[in-house]
Amino acid sequence: MNTSSNSWLWWAIAFAVLVPVLLVVLTEIIGALTRRGHPAAKPLRLLRNWVIPVGALLGLMAFAFRSDAESAWPRVVATVLGFLVILLLLSALNVALFTNAREGSWRERIPTIFVEIARLVLVVVGLAILFQWVWGADVGGLVAALGVTSIVIGLALQNAVGGVISGLLLLFEQPFQIGDWLEVGSVQGRVIEVNWRAVHIDTGAGIQIVPNSSLSGASFTNKSQPAGAFHATTVCKFATDDPPHEVIELLVEVADSLPMRFPQERATADYAGAGSYTVTLPIAGPAMVQPALSLYLSWLWYAARRRGLALDGDATDPLAEPGRLETALDVVGPTLHLGESERALVQATGRLERYGKGEIVQRAGVVPHEVRFIVHGTARIAVEEAGGLIDIAPAEPGDYVGQTALTREKSITTAIAAGVLTVLVIPLSTLDELVRTRPLLAQEIGQSIELKRRLAADATATATATAPQSALIPRPSQRER
Repeated sequence: MNTSSNSWLWWAIAFAVLVPVLLVVLTEIIGALTRRGHPAAKPLRLLRNWVIPVGALLGLMAFAFRSDAESAWPRVVATVLGFLVILLLLSALNVALFTNAREGSWRERIPTIFVEIARLVLVVVGLAILFQWVWGADVGGLVAALGVTSIVIGLALQNAVGGVISGLLLLFEQPFQIGDWLEVGSVQGRVIEVNWRAVHIDTGAGIQIVPNSSLSGASFTNKSQPAGAFHATTVCKFATDDPPHEVIELLVEVADSLPMRFPQERATADYAGAGSYTVTLPIAGPAMVQPALSLYLSWLWYAARRRGLALDGDATDPLAEPGRLETALDVVGPTLHLGESERALVQATGRLERYGKGEIVQRAGVVPHEVRFIVHGTARIAVEEAGGLIDIAPAEPGDYVGQTALTREKSITTAIAAGVLTVLVIPLSTLDELVRTRPLLAQEIGQSIELKRRLAADATATATATAPQSALIPRPSQRER
């Protein structure tokens, strides 16, 4: 056997042994990476299934079969192998740079279109080098032609391309995200879509489409940044006779009870003179501005009249009309076991109050100094658990809240107006006098306190055993009296 035959044989043996071993090793590695969900499995799969077999074929043709390098078939195989190597390098580069990019890094924020354009350029350049190296092609003229064509197309489409480039820059810089609230000139709303050409803003009255070129060349405000409270401002007018410090206390108290309030920040109120006050509400986000202001002004109307303050210069309350208190006593009289003398006492010392939907009538953890009897509407009786409220029972006309005033204990439940609620407020001194003359009333109030304590304990235990902030609304077997 001559030297040429031995060389051919050794090359054939080498490819016959090394290639299968390499494929088996890669198969095991790919299997392990796939089970872990690692993105590197994809380029390794390309290496195992295509690059190595085609490389082995080219090696056999070049070294084992001694094929002429100038013949067509080795060049075709070399071209295919070169193209596969380009794809392998691009896939590996994508895994190394972008697949595991940290959130907020430049690799995570770079728009996909930039990556695709860079990938296309690398493929074109790689193919040009490959054809020049394998086939000896002159790609200089092709590159020059493409350059001239690109310039012509760019000049013809400069306006459209400018908008696309502006959009790409916005996508890369990310001065706002989907869901942020923008103010662009007279346009204000929530961003619902960002593409290469324009930004779509939901204004509440329709979708406003703002071109990216306009955003790039103009100033706009992102109301959702920085993270934290969004401050909404409103102006309230009171009568000049109302004491400013009392008014400010009322304005802040009502604002702090809003469910939209940002929990780590309190509201502020400033007196501007002539009965005018500026209130700043820290709320959870721009989307809540209108609901928060609407609810705040509604609650303020009820709260101002309960305090006798003249919101918008008017302190009159329809509850002060003659006959309203008499009607209320007809509703709560059976609960209090009122006789003629007791009815006269309650009529002389009691008063009517109204609450808007969602207002807190009695807060837990506070020792009440008055008892409120439901005259019209319904209140939710709830306990606090894990930062939320769990409803335990409704309070209807004839029922009462704040009965722990009689025992001088802190209230264990929170009462919230389920709708517009009217209550009869009886001072503690009057309630003490009624209990003194009506021992049965004291017994019923004690039973009511124990019933609430039991319902609160049951609701808390149920919420702890199931899920936090779950709602349990059992109906008590007797009226709270």
